[in-house]
Amino acid sequence: MAIKNQASGGVSRQVLADHVYEALLVALMDGRLEAGTPVSIDGMARELDVSPTPVREALARLEATGMVRRMALRGYRVAPLFSPEELADLMDARLVIEPANAFMACKHADTQLTAQLEQAIEDLKAAPRGPSFAEFRAYWEADERFHRLIAEFADNQFLLSAYNALGGQVQRFRFFGGLGVTDADYAIAEHTEILKAFEAGDAELARQKMIDHIEGVKQRSQHDSEVRS
Repeated sequence: MAIKNQASGGVSRQVLADHVYEALLVALMDGRLEAGTPVSIDGMARELDVSPTPVREALARLEATGMVRRMALRGYRVAPLFSPEELADLMDARLVIEPANAFMACKHADTQLTAQLEQAIEDLKAAPRGPSFAEFRAYWEADERFHRLIAEFADNQFLLSAYNALGGQVQRFRFFGGLGVTDADYAIAEHTEILKAFEAGDAELARQKMIDHIEGVKQRSQHDSEVRS
């Protein structure tokens, strides 16, 4: 897992930090860093063959996503699995924020936005769905891109801040289970219905289709959580 050679030869500190971040992200998403366990900065630095500084910087970035937590006087710890109550709360928060994003974005959507949303859906269809992060990463990124496009096009800084505050929490329920993407066909169909509403310029329909999608995600993620437990 050493990455020292990748960051040698005058490569910038930022590039090194990005390499370390990437290595930790993959380890988290693949479950090699298990839920609830401490993360040793010095230990990770030795494993990656780097100094502690880029590890510390990468963990600070990951803390902002909710994937790790900083414990007072005890360093970092991998975030625990969602409890059923936390998962329900997260999806309820999405139900407050994202339908509003869809409504506002649809009101002034243009062909460039709908083309980008369509491309995100095509990328979802083409992406692998296996259990490892390497296999489902492209799907994960296309899904996040679809929702972020809508959040940004809503053109409301406060809604965007609320969306950003959810950070990696939206995807965190995929952690550690080794299940990969289990709901792709449903999710792609739901994304397509949202896109159709945007293409029709029907903001209320876009809002409702986003509600339907997140309600579906809520039910499916709760089922996945039960399978893991």
